[in-house]
Amino acid sequence: MSATPTSTKERILDVALELFVEQGYDKTSLRQIADRLGVTKAALYYHFERKEDIFLELHLRMHRLGSDVLDELDGLGPDEIVTAWPHVLDGFVDQVLANRDLFLLHQRNENAFKQIVDDERHRAENEDIEERFRALLADAAIPLEQRVRMACSIGAALLPLMGGDVFGDVDPGEIAGYAREAVRGLLGGQ
Repeated sequence: MSATPTSTKERILDVALELFVEQGYDKTSLRQIADRLGVTKAALYYHFERKEDIFLELHLRMHRLGSDVLDELDGLGPDEIVTAWPHVLDGFVDQVLANRDLFLLHQRNENAFKQIVDDERHRAENEDIEERFRALLADAAIPLEQRVRMACSIGAALLPLMGGDVFGDVDPGEIAGYAREAVRGLLGGQ
């Protein structure tokens, strides 16, 4: 089975992510990204005009994780949402683990994040996700207790995995296991 070819744009993002996490956004140049990719700087400019554009695209990958959770719940009724929530959140934990570098990117490059926070595209996607989560948690057809538990479970699933080095050299998979247990407890053992 052959792997799906990765687009040049995605390869640029992957290499930039590696470099931004390894040495920091401010200390990484477009030349370094191009060199690691084995392309010219001009080829990089074809896909991204500025380093900030690369950072924004990487940040929007995080937005897609939240959108994916919401997409799984679209079209479900209130009881189905409550039933599906533990499974959907479990999948979210898997996605956070698989994309851990995106979270490290933000933790290690807060100043770069401040540069994109007012970007129109970022603001629109962020508002969309927030609005969708608010609508889900405001749905009075889902019992209030369940909505509160669902809201708490998001933090219980996400925050321990975003902790970077807070747990030392502990394997992220082990942390995820404890996060999953905490989520199940918050959801009443579901």
